Amino acid sequence: MAIQRVLEDIVLVMAATARYITGAEYLCMAGGVALNCVANSKVLLSGLFKGIFIQPAAGDAGGALGAALAYRGVMSEERGVEFNPYLGPAYTNSEALKALQQSGLQYTEKADDELYAEVSKALADGKIIGWFNGAMEWGPRALGNRSILADARNPNAWSRLNQLIKQRENFRPFAPVVLEEDAALYFNDVIPSPYMLFTFQLKEEWRLPVTNTSTHINEQLNQQRSQFPAITHVDYSARVQTVNKQQNEPLYNLLTEFKKQTGHGMLVNTSFNRNNEPIVCTPQDAINCFKTAGLDVLVMENYIVTLS
Repeated sequence: MAIQRVLEDIVLVMAATARYITGAEYLCMAGGVALNCVANSKVLLSGLFKGIFIQPAAGDAGGALGAALAYRGVMSEERGVEFNPYLGPAYTNSEALKALQQSGLQYTEKADDELYAEVSKALADGKIIGWFNGAMEWGPRALGNRSILADARNPNAWSRLNQLIKQRENFRPFAPVVLEEDAALYFNDVIPSPYMLFTFQLKEEWRLPVTNTSTHINEQLNQQRSQFPAITHVDYSARVQTVNKQQNEPLYNLLTEFKKQTGHGMLVNTSFNRNNEPIVCTPQDAINCFKTAGLDVLVMENYIVTLS
């Protein structure tokens, strides 16, 4: 906590200095520290800049983006080019089917509308879903194409994801993915956040009173603090990903259908992998992870897959 506070102070001083020296109204951040979503939010809420852009692979690997843009002459000739984080490999339904036929798993093929409806129902029923769709994300964040999804209202989702599936420390929270047009219904001061690089505070109307005042960290963590316990951290913050139809149409459609069924266009989104493993890339990667991670359902392109 102390190191985090020092980091935030330094980042704010650097941002203020950049504003003073350049007079620029907009800030672009990169480097590994720019993946610190809490510090990013402090800069955002400081009012120093009208807007902040941070690309989703802001660490060392993200240097390739600057090199590519410089090579193409984007800075001088193609200003305003929309950034697309889905730059990795993509696989067709036929490639997914081939992998499934060799897996021994049970699967059914669904048209898009049927797929969204059936997956939304499974999520609302408490199922945890491995979601494999489209081109893989570039960078360390799963942005809805290689994701594990769950109902943010489910009080058991957080512990089950941490203990059984991700096998990581209990204190680590999970991020919500929410329809961009609905984000302000749930979070204070929220802006479009497609790359999951800012935190925002959950609005008061969704919070629950804290009745357990124990100082023991596990008891604090296990207390349900909101109507969306799977994505609410102990300070009522959440690392938010917003989605609109142009950015990711399949995920947007799934959230829209989930909203029709439950009243809420918001889900838990965490990367499709187990602890100390890379995010799945290929259909075979997804199948292998599904078989070992304790997920309930795998959705791979237009196929819904179960273990039995």
